[in-house]
Amino acid sequence: MSDAMTEKEVEDLLIETSAIMEGHFLLTSGLHSPRYVEKFNVLQKPVYTERLCRAMAEKFKDANIETVVGPVTGGILLAHETGKALGTRAIFTERENGKMTFRRGFTLHEGERVLIVEDIVTTGGSIREVIDVVREHGGIPVAVSMLVDRSGGKATFGDVPCTALLHMDVKTYKPEECPLCQAGAAMTKRGRTGK
Repeated sequence: MSDAMTEKEVEDLLIETSAIMEGHFLLTSGLHSPRYVEKFNVLQKPVYTERLCRAMAEKFKDANIETVVGPVTGGILLAHETGKALGTRAIFTERENGKMTFRRGFTLHEGERVLIVEDIVTTGGSIREVIDVVREHGGIPVAVSMLVDRSGGKATFGDVPCTALLHMDVKTYKPEECPLCQAGAAMTKRGRTGK
């Protein structure tokens, strides 16, 4: 049995676990959106996390990856499971004084081949920071693998190729232009789905 998953299978799994939510959401950016992706609704289930990460790893099984790196928080789980599927080491970056970095004794050797993983990508800013950290420590960022690219294809990483299990083009609105607000729709609470 192949570890690959189609985008439809990924989307169905995220909908089944209420990771993809429909409603009226206030995003961290201050924008409003009719869809929200709460990654931890799926990542809280290890069997699903393992399945998704095996699908992420499948695309890189012949890329001679030595280490998988993900940013705190969701990236830790994805790096661990993707590294397990590839038979590699898994480490993570975190912020220290506002700057993305390796801590906890994590290092890379010169020329180490690194796969960078991330859960939900909207702008790609955190991934760009991880790419910089990998390069600063002598590693080679071979590729970026995303669980969900919700940028509509706008998140790119220069010469580092990227792939995603699911591509979403999620509409966002400035509060004063939001059709959901204009229709009187209440904001949907996040974090508790009852499942």
